[in-house]
Amino acid sequence: MSAIAAAAALVFDPYVIMVVIGSAIFGIFVGAIPGLTATMATALLVPITFFMPPVPALGAIVTASAMAIFAGDIPGAMLRMPGTPASAAYTDESYAMARKGQLELNLGVNLVFSVAGGLVGVLFLILAAPWLAEAALNFSSFEYFWLAFLGLSCATLITASGRTRAILALLMGLAVGCVGIDPVAGHPRFTFGNVDLMSGISFIPTMIGAFAVSELLRGSISTEAMGVMVQERVGALFKGIGEVTRRYWRNFLRGSVVGTAIGALPGAGADIAAWISYAMAKRFSKEPEKFGTGHVEGVVESTSSNNSALGGAWIPALVFGIPGDSITAIVIGVLYMKGMNPGPTVFLQNPQLIYAVFMIFVAANLLMLPLGWAAIKGAGRLLRAPRRILLPIILLFCIVGSFAITNSAYGILVMLVFGVIGWLMEENGIPVAPLVLGIVLGELLEQSFLTSMMKADGDPTAFFTRPIAGTLGVLTLLIWAVMAWRALRGSPQART
Repeated sequence: MSAIAAAAALVFDPYVIMVVIGSAIFGIFVGAIPGLTATMATALLVPITFFMPPVPALGAIVTASAMAIFAGDIPGAMLRMPGTPASAAYTDESYAMARKGQLELNLGVNLVFSVAGGLVGVLFLILAAPWLAEAALNFSSFEYFWLAFLGLSCATLITASGRTRAILALLMGLAVGCVGIDPVAGHPRFTFGNVDLMSGISFIPTMIGAFAVSELLRGSISTEAMGVMVQERVGALFKGIGEVTRRYWRNFLRGSVVGTAIGALPGAGADIAAWISYAMAKRFSKEPEKFGTGHVEGVVESTSSNNSALGGAWIPALVFGIPGDSITAIVIGVLYMKGMNPGPTVFLQNPQLIYAVFMIFVAANLLMLPLGWAAIKGAGRLLRAPRRILLPIILLFCIVGSFAITNSAYGILVMLVFGVIGWLMEENGIPVAPLVLGIVLGELLEQSFLTSMMKADGDPTAFFTRPIAGTLGVLTLLIWAVMAWRALRGSPQART
């Protein structure tokens, strides 16, 4: 109880509340701009968190990411342009509802069920994280190897871009992760005599480049108009929500549980959760023929799913120090910067910090209701921001963020290089997320593998002798076996 009281004192500090509100407004702004992402909103906040204590720093990231995921629904409904990838699964459905004169109902459903789904994800985080942390204290290098391997497997298994391309992006990320000092032998690799490369490819500039700069390149090259809004003024948002809740509460629960579970998988994320939940809603619907014509059922399930996935993604990040998605990958970097190593020991060494994160999660989702309402009301002006003004401002934020990480032009160069790489990859249908996750998990995979092999004197069967390690190992190998079997059968999905 003393840790909870200490956490409450940290969270309800006026400075923390001010940071949370400011981050919420920033997250809504970024999420509502078509093409920008919650990951970008999070990455751009990192330089600011340098000057904050741990609780407001984490509070800023939690709030901005939650708000950005929701705000991506606004341009999706009005312009048929998802603000974030997490909204892409049901953009056509939302726009079809708007064309039918149900814009208010659609945006009201998105807002209410985003809040409710986010709270379900937090509930699972609160209940599951301490229990998993206790179990994780028994983890050794064998378990961490299979956990990292499983995370990489999940990233390729459920990606929407095709497994072959996802594996290609993953291998690129693992190759980039090899640059720098060998974690075991201490020998420089692929540095070509460059001092900056001795520390490896910095993750945050890579993230900003791959996700943000690539979008800026795409936005500057494309000259098409933003589209025509179906209507600029929004009426009563909450009219009809009660009837939707009464009719589709099972979709809400299923989407929230599925979203949390997918979010907890290392390498998955809110966008994958939304696609899978939308597909499940259509598969189990009594009216599947209505999907695509402006049917609210799929929107309820998928918007609950992508918001609950945020809480789920924090479970492997806090418990194992492994990112559940690209946002929590940034969170792990922030934790390290603040001198707190994520993993099971953080529950013993800094319990007040964990409880503070839980409280901020709840506060951020509750704050989404009034701020989301205000954002929807003012969406017309926000979405008409001139591109010639918006893009240079965002690029300036990217440069500042990348420079702050390395305190040199090296970070800016990495950002620009990976911005071009990310743009080229997405233009050719190769997903960027596996590239980034390969960089994040590559070091853990390599270090735990080499450490385990030294412990076992080179005996590979040692990876299956411990109960948890053996279970994770069998599960991972089964996933790859299924993927290989489908590829041999000539599955079109496996070949794409």
